[in-house]
Amino acid sequence: MSFLKGYLNIFANGVKIIKQNGGLVGCIRTLYRMDDLKWGNCVGEDKYGNKYYENNYYFVGRNRWVVYAPYVNMDYDGSQVPAEWFGWLHYKTDLLPHKDPNRPHYKWMIDHRMNPSGTKDAYMPYSTTKPKIEPWKPPQC
Repeated sequence: MSFLKGYLNIFANGVKIIKQNGGLVGCIRTLYRMDDLKWGNCVGEDKYGNKYYENNYYFVGRNRWVVYAPYVNMDYDGSQVPAEWFGWLHYKTDLLPHKDPNRPHYKWMIDHRMNPSGTKDAYMPYSTTKPKIEPWKPPQC
């Protein structure tokens, strides 16, 4: 009897996963985009459109995750998570950012920016030292 109960539990979790990800087509899209299918409670959303989920049915370390905003498509990375949600995702705090009364808000704090490496906004240092190898310039007529 417990054998049947185990299979029914697996089937019920599968139905929850399919329902939360938007049906079979949504599951395929989520698998293509994130390589993982999970179900859980949406605990919040940041101002960039990232949604944060938690499900204590999974192991600690795998029970909190982020679904990145749809506009980034496949170009998502960890620097798109703001600092307040980073702390919650990595178990530094169990308080959600919008429920934390001790969260400091100073006027000098700047808005979160993702890592611009590989874009036109990436930092390129300016060097004043003479290069060791100089490129050859053809003679001008």
